[in-house]
Amino acid sequence: MLLQETKNMIDQDINFLPINGTDYIELYVGNCKQAAHYYQTAFGFQPLAYAGLETGLRDRESYVLHQGKIRLILTSPLHGGTAIGKHIDQHGDGVKVVALWVDDARDAYYETISRGAKSYFEPTIEEDEFGKVVRSGIHTYGDTVHVFVERNEYKGVFLPNFRAWKPSYHPSPVGLKYIDHIVGNVGWNGMNEWVNFYGKIMGFNQLVSFDDKDISTEYTALMSKVMSNGNGRIKFPINEPAIGKKKSQVEEYLGFYGGAGVQHLAVATDDIITTVTHLREHGVEFLQVPASYYAELKERIGDIEEEIEQLSQLGILVDRDEEGYLLQIFTKPIEPRPTMFFEIIQRKGAKSFGKGNFKALFEAIEREQVLRGTL
Repeated sequence: MLLQETKNMIDQDINFLPINGTDYIELYVGNCKQAAHYYQTAFGFQPLAYAGLETGLRDRESYVLHQGKIRLILTSPLHGGTAIGKHIDQHGDGVKVVALWVDDARDAYYETISRGAKSYFEPTIEEDEFGKVVRSGIHTYGDTVHVFVERNEYKGVFLPNFRAWKPSYHPSPVGLKYIDHIVGNVGWNGMNEWVNFYGKIMGFNQLVSFDDKDISTEYTALMSKVMSNGNGRIKFPINEPAIGKKKSQVEEYLGFYGGAGVQHLAVATDDIITTVTHLREHGVEFLQVPASYYAELKERIGDIEEEIEQLSQLGILVDRDEEGYLLQIFTKPIEPRPTMFFEIIQRKGAKSFGKGNFKALFEAIEREQVLRGTL
């Protein structure tokens, strides 16, 4: 009996932060109304909820969009001199909040605080006629924060004090399903600090590590470690620069973003060819790899279901691991600053992150850096 009780205590400690999935991603942007139109038109996100002057807010306005299980909040300040405005001034448009869906936001907060997390805000109950939500928050790298969201007693459209947003404009979805992973860029020698943060404070495990031999070209290099929670629904690769002949993409990001932050959101689809076809039709621009990549693809990857010619026309990359293969493609930066971008990914058994594509991908990024004069 004592042995079983001890095992239960160990299991409970290992699972001290159970996470059901990503609840939402909140971006601070200069003009949320225009940004909402862009995400609808270009990426096929659907209108969900709104909060602002009409709902009683006086300092900000927010539009919520969704597609599959993905929810984005786009938030802008309504006055000068606000914390939101200062964030935008320093970083440009970018991710402020990575919100995590939990069963108990109080417990998630106090467990992480007890292990050394810095508080963003204490557990807070938010209520309206549709029920209540409990939220709490902690800081992570840069000015990014994690918000724990407990919503099992809420029946409203999104969160208390948001109302349904039902515009007449309804572009079709493009097949995006859920967030596969979220990549953070941190400064020199910062990767292990934040790997330790996710391990010690949030109970994550390291899935894989890439050093500068894995992720390098003739000119630039970086290092990366991937952290994941217990059920594998949350995956956070953490990148840091490595020494190279020229300025790496991570260094470029850190300079223009003004510090550490979310580099890209990887969003999953069940049909990447259809999704990317629609995105291209909507004006989304993607990085391009040379034709030689596809000439060597079948030899490197083996048999796949897709036609290589079609993948070549769309610029979709392929990689294989022991479990299967994946298809992926990366947009160009979606902001004026060369910071945030999206990855579109389809997994056909593969659990990895496209290691075999790193060289071609980073050479494509370097070509864009040359055009920007930042390499």
